[in-house]
Amino acid sequence: LGHARKDQHGLLAALIRPIFNAENLDQARDRLSEAVAHLDGRLGKVATLLEDAEPDILAFYAFPSSHWRKLRSTNPLERFNREVGRRTDVVGIFPDDRSLIRLAGMLCIEQNDEWLVGRGYLSAESISLVLAGPDDHTDKE
Repeated sequence: LGHARKDQHGLLAALIRPIFNAENLDQARDRLSEAVAHLDGRLGKVATLLEDAEPDILAFYAFPSSHWRKLRSTNPLERFNREVGRRTDVVGIFPDDRSLIRLAGMLCIEQNDEWLVGRGYLSAESISLVLAGPDDHTDKE
């Protein structure tokens, strides 16, 4: 959206959203190709960005479909980064780099513990599917 005018954001969202809501990798590829073709004349830079980023955009389709909703979003990462920013703002000025790394490391461990014990982001059963290797739950090329 940063490469388009404000009045074009609705069009971009309408073209990009279906890519992430496709039922499988092939359908997502088709939708991405359609979006690139549609944008090619009007927003060439955005079309090129989408085309070049295709492997990254569609990477989450290699995981079980139950993971897709969580993997296609950066919300947890953004939330974590805001928390690091909030906690470092309280300190203000750090005496040295090690103290900043210690605080950030503590926050990483705290978040990891919360996901392990508290509200798990992905269940152990769900992760075991990924660790078992590719089978029916993935779309192979």
